Amino acid sequence: MKTAMRPNAPTEAPAPQARLLLAERPRDPRQRLGRLGEAAAEAACERAGLKIVARRFRLRLGEIDLIAERGDLVVFVEVKTRRGTRYGSPAEAITPVKRQRMARAALAFLCRTGRLERRARFDVVEVFADGDHVQRVHHIEDAFRLDRDP
Repeated sequence: MKTAMRPNAPTEAPAPQARLLLAERPRDPRQRLGRLGEAAAEAACERAGLKIVARRFRLRLGEIDLIAERGDLVVFVEVKTRRGTRYGSPAEAITPVKRQRMARAALAFLCRTGRLERRARFDVVEVFADGDHVQRVHHIEDAFRLDRDP
């Protein structure tokens, strides 16, 4: 399978006041940043009319940060949180290998939950943070597609 980023008109929302409770805060600063980003991304998805059905779905063959639904559509969401764009946009960090792993995990989720016949898409939520505060959230719907090799 080949994967390609799709340019589109992403939706951008003002930063929500996403804060983690002290009991939920991991000690590792990168994990704290990731959890903060996931909370902000979840809020952005809900504002977009999506209902979150799973968080941090992980298997040996891949992982998905958030899984949401709207009607018969299943949305697999990759959350990328960054403190800056020094190394490019957060979405640019999603490699073809990561997309393949997400696809495998998505297929497993659809099979395990009886949703195999439903429509599905892959979204990316970019979260820009400054310390423990979310500055901006950028939700890219249908960010990439999985195509079969010829």
